[in-house]
Amino acid sequence: MIDSLEDLKKLALEKRDLKRNSHEELRVCIGSSCSSLGSEELLKDLKKSVSENEELEHRCKVKGVGCNGLCSEAIMVSHYHKVGNRESIYSKIEASSNNDFIETLKSGSPIKDKKCDLSQAFFTRQKKIVLENAGVIDPDDIDDYIAYDGYLALYTALDEMRPEDVLNEIKISGLRGRGGGGYPTGLKWESVSKVNADQKYIVCNGDEGDPGAFMDRAIMEADPHKIIEGMALAGYACGATKGYIYVRAEYPIAVEKLNRAIKQARQKGILGNQIADSGFSFDVEVRLGGGAFVCGEATALVASIEGNRGNPRQKPPHLSDYGLWKSPTVLNNVETLANIAPIIRNGGEWFKNIGTESSPGTKVFALTGHIQNTGLVEVPMGISLRELIYEVGGGLPQGVKLKAIQTGGPSGGCIPEELLDIPVDYESLKSIGSIMGSGGLIVMDESSNMVEVARFFMDFCQSESCGKCVPCRVGTTELTSLLDKFIAKNATQNDYKLLKELCEVVKNTSLCGLGQTAPNPVLSTIKYFEEEYLEGIKDA
Repeated sequence: MIDSLEDLKKLALEKRDLKRNSHEELRVCIGSSCSSLGSEELLKDLKKSVSENEELEHRCKVKGVGCNGLCSEAIMVSHYHKVGNRESIYSKIEASSNNDFIETLKSGSPIKDKKCDLSQAFFTRQKKIVLENAGVIDPDDIDDYIAYDGYLALYTALDEMRPEDVLNEIKISGLRGRGGGGYPTGLKWESVSKVNADQKYIVCNGDEGDPGAFMDRAIMEADPHKIIEGMALAGYACGATKGYIYVRAEYPIAVEKLNRAIKQARQKGILGNQIADSGFSFDVEVRLGGGAFVCGEATALVASIEGNRGNPRQKPPHLSDYGLWKSPTVLNNVETLANIAPIIRNGGEWFKNIGTESSPGTKVFALTGHIQNTGLVEVPMGISLRELIYEVGGGLPQGVKLKAIQTGGPSGGCIPEELLDIPVDYESLKSIGSIMGSGGLIVMDESSNMVEVARFFMDFCQSESCGKCVPCRVGTTELTSLLDKFIAKNATQNDYKLLKELCEVVKNTSLCGLGQTAPNPVLSTIKYFEEEYLEGIKDA
């Protein structure tokens, strides 16, 4: 049991000393991408081989870690040397490569044809706050998290800070919600903290339904304790004693990691009654979602946790007054909560000085589509889209020209190549008809048909509509049918006029964010790629 800040610091020091006894670490990625290629078997074989060699067993520790981001190069293995803080990262490793790594450990010679160039922009241009432990710690080992300052922010807050002090640091930081809307996190927490209620809740949205998005999944798989710590700090700041992590059932590895982390935290007294004898109690449960995209909307998600159909409701009342089981509720997404502990450890001013004035901090993106470095990256806000794609992302495959990128998932917009120098921040993206969203970024080359792209996202929204309100239920269906006419080159001028008018109706009259943003891919492609719609009009 960890009953005080001093107990935590003592345990962290013990675990660091224990880690120093092993001069090297082999870190095998066991995230979804690598696991699908057999990395779990590689990890098992490496552990067995090292344990059978007395000299290697004393010198090297083998452990599983979360995704380091370069998903296109799976399986990824890192060889970390504590002396000199040196690291070699190997990519596209076969699951049967056990003997190669054992030979590397014995001889000290790298596997040259598999070694990554750590000087490339993918590694050097990133600023990792949310992903600081991804690819570094064992997500199944709470002691490994503690050895890297895990739960230090929580215990420091309980020992040295009042709830209002924690809240003030989050407000100073300028952290905005990373789930899409960009609402200031400190203001959201403050609304709940001011409500006098016997019961309050902290809810983590790990539903992540956007096509091409896997940021939250990777965070939950790589660093589950950071989410728990962020939720506990939110509970302390707002006066909440219970938390729920809502995760889509299609994320079995994330669910497994979270449940194990919660169990370990309870065993050490980090979750439960009277944490660190502070008078603060907090516990967390995982709830599974059925994969409904609409449950990414706050009120629909809350309804689903309660066991009801995941339908949104009209606001106000807002969750801060009338949330989970009619109680005041804070709802943040995974990435938002993963920022909390670093902010409390380092201070709000530290975070505010990263990124831009209106969009502080970093943002995690999932780069997919026609791009070399498919995977996760975390970059400071304010970086240009061009730098993000051509430097960090490695650009497009040779000989392929970029046509557009799509940000914000089904709620976002398609951005043409000529606007790539715009900075990545909430206001800039909104000004050109897109949004930050949760962080999905799809790169499309010149072979892409933008009407078909718009139709794909509209069909997705139509199938994911809960059907509660007419504008979304009927409007998305009609828009999908109209787009089919343009693709078949059988549309009329009246169809084109109706398409634009109907987009505005659905956008302005739908009940929740799903319908209100569903037309965005259509509107943005009309704005920047109108000629492709005109080509679909017969006798135009």
